Amino acid sequence: MNVLIVHAHPEAQSFTSAMKSAAVADFTAAGHTVVVSDLYAMNWNPVASAADFGSRGNAEYLNYALEQRTNADAQTLAPDIEAELKKLEAADLVIFSFPLYWFSVPAILKGWFDRVLVSGRVYGGRRFYDQGGLKGKHAMLALTCGGRDYMLAEGGIHGDIDKILMPVLQGTLAYTGMTVLPTFVGYHVPYLSQEARGDILQSFREHVANWQQLKPMSMPVLAAFDREMKRLPSALEF
Repeated sequence: MNVLIVHAHPEAQSFTSAMKSAAVADFTAAGHTVVVSDLYAMNWNPVASAADFGSRGNAEYLNYALEQRTNADAQTLAPDIEAELKKLEAADLVIFSFPLYWFSVPAILKGWFDRVLVSGRVYGGRRFYDQGGLKGKHAMLALTCGGRDYMLAEGGIHGDIDKILMPVLQGTLAYTGMTVLPTFVGYHVPYLSQEARGDILQSFREHVANWQQLKPMSMPVLAAFDREMKRLPSALEF
C-alpha cells in the first residue's frame, strides 16, 4: 500500500510533527511505502497564479480552473504541482497532518489544495463526489488544537468538529472522489502533560493502524441527484 502524508506544521519538534513521524514509522514497519510532503520544509508555494502554467488557453484573462484544464491536457503544469500530483495519484491512503487554524487548515495547506487538486485531472464536469478523479483513494485528517474536546462537540460553544471542517471533508476531499475516513483530533495539546500527550499519540497510532476498519463518513452520491443536481424524491439522505 502507498501512503502519502501531507504535513503542514512549521515546527519540527511539535506534537503534530510527532504524530506524523509515528505514522511514518508504523506504516513503514508494517511494510507499506510512505511518502511525506512536509510543506514548510519544502518551502511550498501556496499562491495560485499564472506562474503555475507553462502554456495559456487565454493569455489575456486568467481563469485559474480553466487554465488548469488546459495545462493538464498539455502536460505543462508547473513542476512542483506535477510532482505533488504524482504523489497523490500513486497513493492509496492520504493523511493530512496539521494544527487547526481559525477552524480550518493552515494557509500553506490550503494553497496545496488550491494548486494540486487540478481541474481536469482530479475533478471536472460531472467528475466529483463518488465519480471524482480520486475515486478509490482514502483520506483522513489528523490534526491538533488548543481547545477542549467538549468545546468542539455538538452542544459545545464551537460546535461539532466535523461540521466545522466540512469545507475540507466534503468540499475538498469527498468532492474530488476520495473516501473520507473519521478525523483524528488531538485536543488541548499545548496545555497537556507529557503523559497525557503520550496517551493521545498512542490513540492516534491505533486510529491509523485500524484505518481499514473505520467507517467512512457519509457523503453525496451522484446517483441520488437528477441532472440539475436536485435530490431525487426516492433518494435517502447522505
